[in-house]
Amino acid sequence: MAVKRAIAPEKRAQELRARIDEANYRYHVLDDPQISDQDYDALLRELLDLELAHPELQTPDSPTQRVGGTPAGGFPPYVHTRPMLSLGNAFDEAELLAFDARVRKLAAVDGDVAYTCELKIDGLAVSLRYDQGKLTAGGTRGDGSTGEDVTTNLRTIKTIPLSLRAPGSGPVPRHIDVRGEVYLRKSDFERLNAEREARGAARFANPRNTAAGGIRQLDPKMTAERSMTFYAYAVGEIDTPRPPRTQAELLACLKSLGFRVNEHARAVPSIREVIRFVEEWEVKRDELDYEIDGVVIKVDDLALQAKLGSSGKDPRWAIAFKFRAREARTKLLDIVVSVGRTGVLNPNAVLEPVQIGGTTVSNATLHNQDYIRANDIRIGDVVTVIRAGDVIPRVVGPVLELRKGNPPEYTLPTVCPVCGADVDHPEGEPMARC
Repeated sequence: MAVKRAIAPEKRAQELRARIDEANYRYHVLDDPQISDQDYDALLRELLDLELAHPELQTPDSPTQRVGGTPAGGFPPYVHTRPMLSLGNAFDEAELLAFDARVRKLAAVDGDVAYTCELKIDGLAVSLRYDQGKLTAGGTRGDGSTGEDVTTNLRTIKTIPLSLRAPGSGPVPRHIDVRGEVYLRKSDFERLNAEREARGAARFANPRNTAAGGIRQLDPKMTAERSMTFYAYAVGEIDTPRPPRTQAELLACLKSLGFRVNEHARAVPSIREVIRFVEEWEVKRDELDYEIDGVVIKVDDLALQAKLGSSGKDPRWAIAFKFRAREARTKLLDIVVSVGRTGVLNPNAVLEPVQIGGTTVSNATLHNQDYIRANDIRIGDVVTVIRAGDVIPRVVGPVLELRKGNPPEYTLPTVCPVCGADVDHPEGEPMARC
């Protein structure tokens, strides 16, 4: 029996960086994600673990040292006064408890730490700059330091105030940099798709990509047509005589200035209450008119947040709990192949339509020939489909006990389905190319 050789750490790190960079590029620049959030998180976690075990492998351009992708073309740059950091992830109770233990250790706190829990809305993070109470600029998160200046498009979103309201406790801040999420309600998403179908246009894939694409429209009228919404949840800077002292106070302050803040946010006194909040919303999330893929947990005390600071790309005072992937079973009707920008052949599943988490799924990714073969996926199978992170559904594998007969194994075409040229599929490489 052949023995599988272990991959050298240096080579594996290079492979992981290449895959993560490609995923970042597709997600942040092309708005065309090819892997789920769950798969991306697994790749990033493996690279983080590898660099921790072998510090000499860490490089300045490693994805672990970055916040995100590069800004897309077509808009001038938007430089953030303070970085828009991303969040580390937790996937179970043990990881939440470990996060709390780190916070208490770094803060030198013996008792419980208070947190604010906020629903993690699946949209596009943006920053809004107000001077003397007037909206002066707005941009996307981009790589965390520089995004795209999309001020004109953001002005079309009715839940983004053009002028701040004076709070009852005093004047508006002289300057404030408000961070939040632009997203599309499920009801607006269905309305948009119904309108597109009526005029013979293709349906949008999901609310998150539709919102991201709407913000990057060169014609602001097309942005306005998507009826997007904004929730505020943080500030980068605030110049006011009496700044908020806690995250809960900050949300109340933002609400008093005229912003929508999530009505389900809750300040809790301990990590145990955080866990109860997470469990509650994993069950209730389909009751909402917008997509959430988890809960963001923040240390409530803003002075303690500042003391804890950040480590690399992640703040030490916050973490995102990611909900489990939702799944369903359905029939694999066919496998069709598309050709990407770089000539890569991408096999995609054509499915008998099935509801997963309130969305009808009829297509899913199959990644590549090796993935199909390793998971023994065949046309005609009843397959398990997961929808993780509400990006692109993925076929996990067949339900073998429901397989009828002996359907043939699937093989990628040997000629390009677009131009008819030969397909190159080097032995040992997962991707085939035109």
